[in-house]
Amino acid sequence: MAPYTPKPIKHQRPIPNHSSSLSTLLLAFSIFSLLAGIFGISFSFYALRRPHPVPIFRCRGSRDALREFIAASGSRKLGGAGELVDHRPKRLIGFIGIQTGFGLNDRRDALRSTWLASGPDGLLRLEQATGLAFRFVIGRSKDGKKMSTLKQEIEKYRDFMLIDVDEENSSPPYKTLIYLKAAFELFEADYYVKADDNIYLRPDRLATLLAKERPYSRSYIGCMKKGPVVTDPKMKWYEPSANLIGNEYFLHTYGPIYVLSAEIVASLAAARNDSLRMFKNEDVTIGSWMLSMNVHYEENKAMCDPQCTAASIAVWDIPKCSGLCNPVSKIHELHQTDICSKSPTLPPEDDE
Repeated sequence: MAPYTPKPIKHQRPIPNHSSSLSTLLLAFSIFSLLAGIFGISFSFYALRRPHPVPIFRCRGSRDALREFIAASGSRKLGGAGELVDHRPKRLIGFIGIQTGFGLNDRRDALRSTWLASGPDGLLRLEQATGLAFRFVIGRSKDGKKMSTLKQEIEKYRDFMLIDVDEENSSPPYKTLIYLKAAFELFEADYYVKADDNIYLRPDRLATLLAKERPYSRSYIGCMKKGPVVTDPKMKWYEPSANLIGNEYFLHTYGPIYVLSAEIVASLAAARNDSLRMFKNEDVTIGSWMLSMNVHYEENKAMCDPQCTAASIAVWDIPKCSGLCNPVSKIHELHQTDICSKSPTLPPEDDE
């Protein structure tokens, strides 16, 4: 009989505890979800508290100093009486670019102390009251001292729109074209106005004129003129390209102030700078562009009054000067008279 040999015990693989593994996985997932939630909440608080990027109100080298200031200040309580003012430009009835230059700060100061508001609060109050935005329009200079002086004035008043032109070497027609292109990109308005810094203006009456309903989408508004072309090089308004015009100028507005509707400015903004013919005189150049477009000519003599009346919109010394002859003193003089500065927006109705 063979001796008994016990069979080797076969070790069994331990039965895994699936319940314990599942619990571990659920715990790990819960911890991960908790951490992710904490991180998400923390990031949300950070995103809300961190300073937002400052909008840059620029277009191809052009800048609006006022809107840049409002955005950078982080405060929307401008405009007086604590009301909120959004830094994003809203649609305006009109944008008025007051053409100025280096060394003309006395003219700008005269306007700020009379018919034009001064500083960010004043400008915004005027914009809210009339639907019009006003800016001094100026280009750049290669003279560092001039640019430094201009920078100080900008920081003090914030009422400039700086455009990408060489102020001292660019022709007036070219500056006007760049102004219109920049204004169209930076401001949404029904009308764009070109004005000089040597006129007396009633913003309330200009707003009333622009708010008028018109059946035309392309309107060219101002004091119209036409006359013989100046061919004598010794005369002030000499036109070197007179041979392209003929003996008499076509109908066009005087240069100190005129209005173009948004559709006209949109067409000019889309044109290449070198595709538009430019004459020596700015008002003639604009008139030639209008002649080539299907625009409606609207004459308004209140935009070229030689003295203040109950209906004057703009006052200047027509035809002696292109603007007021002695603008700084004359602007103050006009503003001191009630008929210029205090008469109602609309003239009184005739009782008869």
